[in-house]
Amino acid sequence: MIDMGVLGETQTRRDLAHLLHAAVELSGRNRCEIAREADIHKDALRRTLCGERSPSVGEALRILASSGTMPHAQLLLFLAAGGDQATRWLQTDIARFFEELVGELPSALERVLGNQVHDVKPRWAKGTAHRVARLLADHIDELERKDALLGEGHGASLGGRHG
Repeated sequence: MIDMGVLGETQTRRDLAHLLHAAVELSGRNRCEIAREADIHKDALRRTLCGERSPSVGEALRILASSGTMPHAQLLLFLAAGGDQATRWLQTDIARFFEELVGELPSALERVLGNQVHDVKPRWAKGTAHRVARLLADHIDELERKDALLGEGHGASLGGRHG
């Protein structure tokens, strides 16, 4: 069951303001530039960043994009995992990965599952998420092993500069 308290307007506005403020600050860009690029009045941006004003979805996406983040990933993270998670992943490769993953997932599920897509049960989501994370961790480990082997082979071919 969803805790309706975390969906309150005041808390949501505060959390979104925190995310947008962090994105703007991390961008290193002038707020006037961001406001102009996001097509938002500079005073409206200021009020949004301090939580006095709720941005529309389009405004939030444009502020995030103008700040150099992956706007859809950040907003999806904000909605799905909360403001703290979205803020921690600002301007990271994992946010870029998340945006690509979430964008590709619906069509991949339909393509791979076909008619079985309607047999998927919501209770499987948590286990599937953990399985995907484990699969990704194994993939990273495998790539690191291959890189190490290539590095050793490359070092030996250059006169074996191992210490």
